Amino acid sequence: MTEDNGGRPGSHTPPGSPQKPDRRPDGPPVKLTKQPPTAVAEGDLRASDADRDRVAEILREALAEGRLDPEEHAERIDTVYRAKTMGELEPVLRDLPAAAGSRPDSVSQFHGSGAPVPDQNLVAVFSASVRKGRWRVPARINAFAFFGSVEIDLTEAVFPQQQVQINATSIFGSVDIRVPENVTLRSNGSGVLGSFEVTTHDAEDADAPQVLVNGLAVLGSVEARPKRGAWIRDLRDRLREGRRELRQQLREDHLDRHARLFEEHRERHEYLREERRDLHDQLRSARRARRDRFDG
Repeated sequence: MTEDNGGRPGSHTPPGSPQKPDRRPDGPPVKLTKQPPTAVAEGDLRASDADRDRVAEILREALAEGRLDPEEHAERIDTVYRAKTMGELEPVLRDLPAAAGSRPDSVSQFHGSGAPVPDQNLVAVFSASVRKGRWRVPARINAFAFFGSVEIDLTEAVFPQQQVQINATSIFGSVDIRVPENVTLRSNGSGVLGSFEVTTHDAEDADAPQVLVNGLAVLGSVEARPKRGAWIRDLRDRLREGRRELRQQLREDHLDRHARLFEEHRERHEYLREERRDLHDQLRSARRARRDRFDG
């Protein structure tokens, strides 16, 4: 008779041979289910360069409005560009009006307020037409280039509405369109012996502004793509240069204040020394007068 040792090596089971696991005779085998991954909290999400730049823009406006002094602005800017998560960006805007109803990653930072912006026409005939910088984007932009060039830069623009349509027509010319990296970019156009190239891009946020490029390129070019590296680098350079000038100004103010205090202290010291000299002269004259009366 073979002894039942539960699958463990014994006198009848050679070591190293495969062993059968114990099974519970009184119930079905236990099934192992894979636990779903836990969701990452919003504050632990990694912050992008665009998130940091939006927060830096809010801080710049707060500095211009007088809500922050230069020292606070410099400290918060340093905190912004050292932040790695969205949770580290929240305290920077907690006491500013921009943070009252939105988080730093909210697209409401994009949408402005006020009356609708009228449509804009950019025409370049044997010339160049450029629209860039800080400006409010209308719902419709018409760009026409005939032996010329049109440049539309939306990287620093304000979007009063979510939908923006750009109608671009290029005949022996060029139309160049740049949008921020966190904006949805789509196209509907074609080229006839020309180039119609649009780098489509979908933003992570469904409420992000959407730019639709329609048009035609006849022996010309229409190009649209997200512009990221140069704009972010230029913005950071401007912020660093502003902080450097601010530190230099604070240092000069400190030196001027120290020089004024030193000059005031020196003048006061000279005044007190003159007072003591006059007092000694008066006392010496009084002693001499008493001595003369006593000798007389």
